[in-house]
Amino acid sequence: MLNGKKVLLGMSGGVDSSVSAIILKEMGYEVIGATMLLCPKQNINVEVGCLANSAVNDAKKVCEKLNIKHIVLDCREEFKTRVIDNFVGSYENCKTPNPCVECNCYLKFGKFYEKAIELGCDYVATGHYAKVEYDEKLEQYVMKKSKAEGKDQTYFLYKVQKEVLPKIIYPLENFENKEEIRKIAEKYDLVVAHKKDSQEVCFIPDDDYVNFIKNNDYNNQNFKEGNIVLKDGTILGKHKGLINYTIGQRKGLGVSYKLPLYVISLNKEKNEVIVGEEKDLYEKELKAEDCNFLIDIDLEKEIEVMAKIRYRAKEAKATLKMKDGIANVIFNEPQRAITPGQSVVFYIDNIVIGGGKIL
Repeated sequence: MLNGKKVLLGMSGGVDSSVSAIILKEMGYEVIGATMLLCPKQNINVEVGCLANSAVNDAKKVCEKLNIKHIVLDCREEFKTRVIDNFVGSYENCKTPNPCVECNCYLKFGKFYEKAIELGCDYVATGHYAKVEYDEKLEQYVMKKSKAEGKDQTYFLYKVQKEVLPKIIYPLENFENKEEIRKIAEKYDLVVAHKKDSQEVCFIPDDDYVNFIKNNDYNNQNFKEGNIVLKDGTILGKHKGLINYTIGQRKGLGVSYKLPLYVISLNKEKNEVIVGEEKDLYEKELKAEDCNFLIDIDLEKEIEVMAKIRYRAKEAKATLKMKDGIANVIFNEPQRAITPGQSVVFYIDNIVIGGGKIL
């Protein structure tokens, strides 16, 4: 029996969102599956990740199998502006971007949410590994980490607006591993049951972001050769363009030294790659901008949090203090390779407090 509620489900053509449709339907929701066209017109034949033409076809097949409505939303222009151009602009400023954060904020829980309202839906849903629930103590809806620790995706979701939280459903919130998901897909004989997960940046099929930027008419100045130098300015050799390097990188430097060297910073003004020993990668403090917070919290005082500086990094104890819109974060222990452009996300227990972009 239907529970009377309608939900717009983002369907990428993968197994996670497909099984999400099954779960929502079993819960009694009227489900509308929606696949967003994100691929720029010049790359319309790409066949990888969220942008693949097969994504639409597979999602449509799943919806037909489950007897639910399927629609396609053309979000290509917004995706280019909000995600791809932002991605390129970050590299132009010697920062390492995180396109999934922008996509979730502006597309999957921005434009997508607006479409849900237009269609008269009560909720939006995606196949992300995360959880939203009402917290009695905080008296508000909160986002929490998924039970699937190795798959938890809250790091990419911190920029969702807190006003949208009550309208979000993550059907996979209680699953602990991917195999459980695939077994459900097998049970329903879905064509995507054994479809591989996409690991690349979805709009760059071969994961070669440098060639992507070169081949798409972006006037990036960071292709110019320059010097690779030590902290004291000693020149060790030439680099191939700042765009090819990121903080913590060791391979591909092409210089010799008495100790292993790592990229510790990039100087856009001098067009220099600064290298040092591994110990030079460790820092205890960072600042972050473009911050978003998902719970009502007193940001005038210092807050003890667990902070995560990249998706695969372990959370670390830190103190957070906001000042003039900038997050000042001091870690209890030095962190390796804090990278400008990446996100720092804050947690208290399993609750996502918020996050920002590392300066």
